[in-house]
Amino acid sequence: MFNINKHPFQIILFCFILFQTTCTAQQTAKKPITRALLVFDCSKSMVADYNGQPRMDVAKQLLYQLVDSLQKIDHIELALRMYGFQTQYPPGDCKDTRLIVPFSKSNGSQIKNKVKAISPTGITPIAHSLNESANDFPESPGINMIILITDGIEECDGDPCEASKNLQKKGIILKPFIVGIGLDAEKAKAFDCVGSYFDITSNESFNNVLNIIIYQTLNPTTVQVNLLSAGGTPSETDVNMTFYNQYTGNIKYNYIHTINNKGNPDTIEIDPLGFYKIVTHTLPPVEADSIKFVLGKHNTVAIDAPQGYLQLVYGSYTTYKQLQCIVRKSGEMRTLHVQDFNNTEKFIVGNYDLEILTLPRIHINNVPISQSTIKTVEVPRAGTVKIYTGELGNGSICLERNNKLEWVCNLSNSQTVQTFNIQPGNYRVEFLPKSKKESIYTVERRFTVKSDDSQSISLF
Repeated sequence: MFNINKHPFQIILFCFILFQTTCTAQQTAKKPITRALLVFDCSKSMVADYNGQPRMDVAKQLLYQLVDSLQKIDHIELALRMYGFQTQYPPGDCKDTRLIVPFSKSNGSQIKNKVKAISPTGITPIAHSLNESANDFPESPGINMIILITDGIEECDGDPCEASKNLQKKGIILKPFIVGIGLDAEKAKAFDCVGSYFDITSNESFNNVLNIIIYQTLNPTTVQVNLLSAGGTPSETDVNMTFYNQYTGNIKYNYIHTINNKGNPDTIEIDPLGFYKIVTHTLPPVEADSIKFVLGKHNTVAIDAPQGYLQLVYGSYTTYKQLQCIVRKSGEMRTLHVQDFNNTEKFIVGNYDLEILTLPRIHINNVPISQSTIKTVEVPRAGTVKIYTGELGNGSICLERNNKLEWVCNLSNSQTVQTFNIQPGNYRVEFLPKSKKESIYTVERRFTVKSDDSQSISLF
């Protein structure tokens, strides 16, 4: 016969609390309140035999051990919610769940007495019970957790995954101990999105689960993010990376990736629960989603992020004081980055389209960025043109190319003297004074710009 009293289940719980308190190790002056809500399955299926005794008896023994261990910790508050105990099955009631004992200290005896008096009765509304659990926690600061003890799966068309997501949005985490009693492997999969699931099927399996939980809880969960080069080596680094909760979209961690003193991507400790999305803020960003970390172990996440360099330069001499370039992925219109000249930026390996904000603008398409190499783009040196209009008016400068005129820029209608840095080429400037109301009075001048040359043009 399976006898849980022969096993030190309290060790699990001690480790469980240790795992919680390490998250706030820096707050040495006062430990935060840790609230553990016990969600207990009282559905009809708990009457079934389980290794020589009713499942309900095994579940009760688990809960007693849990309460006895937890109530010895001075910063712990416990509460009890039960489901499937008020309405007989059939037909059962999919809203059959209730908070039996609210959160407080030193209420262990009350919780055990309530569980001792209960008998299996109803149906299994797990998702509804989890959703209702969110209202069981006070709003005051603390570490909130739920421990679910069950032998069944959702029977009311609820979505435990969605319930878990809603709980996480409220800062309530289903911590790793979802203790299953007699669930087969297929049914246990329903809890993959809720938390780590452990099933007790025999003395041997209990010992195995016990050892796993102790190991995973005593040892921190760590992650090493390998940003891979084109050759598959984890050599890319020095980039911001953000860890998001996959379900809620909330930011969990935000770090600058680095290589440690041993020459390896640095290791960080992480909350292992739930699924993550990692975004590396490269140009463009690279994402890895649906990442699940193994509790109590060192995890490695590999992300393809091969990068090279784009260098924009003026040349040895220029009239430009500040010049920028719009960078887009080849064939896309969305602006990826605006890069200053005389500057070098890293980009993911690939082809890019450049729009250099000169007068006129220079377009260079399909600029290749290769692994760990520098692609240098040098803008032709401009010439300086000073235009005198004599009076206020409206006008524009056009580039003359291939027997066509291409608009370059407008003249200011609030200045009579203007200076432009313009790329080499043939141009026309058109100007109409405000005092003239007929287009025939338009003044036109043709001029040629050469690099490093300067000239003045009078329009009166």
